Amino acid sequence: MSGELSPIDKAKFVAARRAADMVEDGMRVGLGTGSTAAWLVRCLGEMVREDGLKIIGVPTSTRTAELAREVGIAVMSLDEAKWLDLTIDGADEFDGELNLIKGGGGALLQEKIVASASDQMVVIADKAKEVESLGAFPLPIEVIPFGWQTTQSLVEETLISMDVLGRTATLRMDGSGPYITDEGNHILDLHLTRIGNPRQLALVINQIPGVVENGLFVDMCDTVVIGYGDGKVEVRDINEGTIETDRIDFVESDNLFKDLSD
Repeated sequence: MSGELSPIDKAKFVAARRAADMVEDGMRVGLGTGSTAAWLVRCLGEMVREDGLKIIGVPTSTRTAELAREVGIAVMSLDEAKWLDLTIDGADEFDGELNLIKGGGGALLQEKIVASASDQMVVIADKAKEVESLGAFPLPIEVIPFGWQTTQSLVEETLISMDVLGRTATLRMDGSGPYITDEGNHILDLHLTRIGNPRQLALVINQIPGVVENGLFVDMCDTVVIGYGDGKVEVRDINEGTIETDRIDFVESDNLFKDLSD
């Protein structure tokens, strides 16, 4: 199936495949949410079925949990696992310091909790997700439903004093109604264009009543695995200051996902 993928899906696939090699027998692994993280879960499922890899997966959303069980990965809650060896997740944007915007898939709260309870966080992404400054992708913030319009007004007022270019917040919709997170909350997407100081913004936004968490992941990511449409993979380790390149070949007859629904 991999031979039939679009260039962008090939990039996501090779990043996920390379990151799967970082998972060792006996690990407790945080499993991210989103299209790139889904490739990872499927790759790990193959390793469990074909190679006998023994891991415990801690999913960051109900849909990731369903996929993990479908491919044969043993699943455990974070409360049961307590602490994780590694979390592998996607990102909507990342900068040169490996600061991230996450939450495009609506699971930012669980993703941040799981990543915070891990020895390491590895991000898998295609090259298009790399930016000089965060903010072109709308920044999601999770808010409680009660008084969400008041929260939105407070957020927009707070943004006036922040180092950002845009200051509009919109309620994320799901059809005719608001998008509902796994925790029963809403999401406001902040259209900021550019974020000059991600660390400051993350701290200030979380002080606003009604805000549960924001999608800025600052000083959390240790390694980013970047996939390219031609099979090239780049691994950047911010702690070691190293950059490694690799290449993953595609096999037209690869039936890794043939029995899985998307």
